[in-house]
Amino acid sequence: MCASMRVCVYACVCAGGFLSSPELLDTRAARPFSFSFNTSDYRILLMDQDQGRLYLGSREYLVALDMHNVNKEPLIIHWPASDKRKGECRMTGKGGQGECANFVRMIEPWNRTHLYTCGTGAYQPICTFINRGWKAEDYVFRLVPGFLESGKGKCSYDPFQENIAALINGNLYAGVHVDFMGTDPALFRTMGGRTAVRTEQYDSRWLNEPVFIQIQQIPDSAERNDDKLYFFFREKSLDAGGGSSPSVLARVGRVCLDDEGGQKSLVNRWTSFLKARLICSVIGEDGVETSFDELRDVFIQPTQDERNPVIYALFTTAGSVFKGSAVCVYSMADIRNVFNGPFSHKHGHNYQWTVYTGKIPYPRPGTCPGGTFTPGIRTSKDFSDEAVNFMRAHPLMYHPVYPIHRRPLVVRTGVDYRFTALVVDQVDAVDARYEVLFLGTDRGTVQKVIVLPKDPSTMEELTLEEVEVFRQQLYVSSEAGLTQVSLHRCGVYGRACSDCCLARDPYCAWDGERCTAFTPATKRRSRRQDVKHGDPLRQCRGFNAKETVQFGVEGSSTFLECQSRSPQATVKGILDMRPFLHTESF
Repeated sequence: MCASMRVCVYACVCAGGFLSSPELLDTRAARPFSFSFNTSDYRILLMDQDQGRLYLGSREYLVALDMHNVNKEPLIIHWPASDKRKGECRMTGKGGQGECANFVRMIEPWNRTHLYTCGTGAYQPICTFINRGWKAEDYVFRLVPGFLESGKGKCSYDPFQENIAALINGNLYAGVHVDFMGTDPALFRTMGGRTAVRTEQYDSRWLNEPVFIQIQQIPDSAERNDDKLYFFFREKSLDAGGGSSPSVLARVGRVCLDDEGGQKSLVNRWTSFLKARLICSVIGEDGVETSFDELRDVFIQPTQDERNPVIYALFTTAGSVFKGSAVCVYSMADIRNVFNGPFSHKHGHNYQWTVYTGKIPYPRPGTCPGGTFTPGIRTSKDFSDEAVNFMRAHPLMYHPVYPIHRRPLVVRTGVDYRFTALVVDQVDAVDARYEVLFLGTDRGTVQKVIVLPKDPSTMEELTLEEVEVFRQQLYVSSEAGLTQVSLHRCGVYGRACSDCCLARDPYCAWDGERCTAFTPATKRRSRRQDVKHGDPLRQCRGFNAKETVQFGVEGSSTFLECQSRSPQATVKGILDMRPFLHTESF
């Protein structure tokens, strides 16, 4: 889901410079979805590849849209809180910001025909099932009649508090605030007939005013009992206010999926909960290190090895004066190495964080029962008291996780905006596979960015375009609305091979006649594309490699306007003085 007052970017899986919303609409590459009913807060999106649908959750409505054309007639469910509940909500002092309504905050696939959804229920969370039918042609999208259950531990009470959730094997794992006042955050497991388990309550060593960002199951080995749930969040530092210590820290945490809690200690609590810090920083030319500590979004890019997805994380600076954003990339190998490393321990007269050097009990805290390293232990209830008590007091790892190459992939400083949301798409171009980043900003725009290796030690970042917006599609949502944007708008790069090549957009290639959407199946003979170097002289021989304007009016002057079609292109003028002929070549 997306935080309030920001652009949320969701992808299934353009002319350069800034493109305003009217200009984007003029290109016919965007389709804003207009609602015929009174709602707001369009932040919950779920893509259904099987049925070609995009599910949208908003204030008191659930909507099923055609994934390929969001303006096709939608299927709509009205799911309000009762008038009685809204009145009770207002009597508690809520409602000043319109919170006394049912804000949909989770939509998850349940099985082939049903979805599971939860909403805030006017500060009384509720959940139910949605019948979506076997296929889109069934035109079915309705609540299961007569079924409604409590959403406590599944969905936040407050619509302005973030929550994350994942349905795995019938169990719902959720990072959520559990109480009406929003003071009891937890990572919860409910449903599925298994033991309800959560993080330790009111223990700041585990969670300290967290904001939950992302959650996903990632297997750790070929042994399924080792499977873990990784979740990403930011939280208040326990050392906040202590000199140079950051006030907010970015975290990655994990638990074992089959954790049943302890037998005597940590009953109905995770016995495998661990967390580590994520570092994203850059050294400036003046030698000063700028740290990006506020984790804002995480995109987990699958690879052929399901155990080793690539983790893209979006950060901003924590201060209100200096604005900065960065994208850092992490490997699962580095994350696992940190979790297999030393534990943190507060010790000494200053009560500082140090490496724990004492005896580590067996089984090692964080390992899973019945897994690779605990073959003789059937359940977490069989863990020794020593192991459980150690974990309770030492949930934090000592070493942080550093990004690949120990530097950010993308950095923005000295600008008047921050990045808020991130999606990464893989594109097969002529010469290689490229990863394109779509970055939402707090000013309501989306930047399309590609990062290329320039040499073994440096990278080249290219902003292909920035557009203003309120499977070859990008879905952008915010509190204000939903828009469907095409990932490629190749026609705006101009009508010359050189313009198309200079754009360096992996979605586009010159086909011999015009700049069009590139597909790997296109015949190699005619297509021209050079993402890595952007060299039109090499790629466009035989085509119009440059545009030339010639005119001759003796004794007069004429203003020639030549605008670059891409932020990667530069304009150069050559003056050639000959009798009765004035040539400007670009």
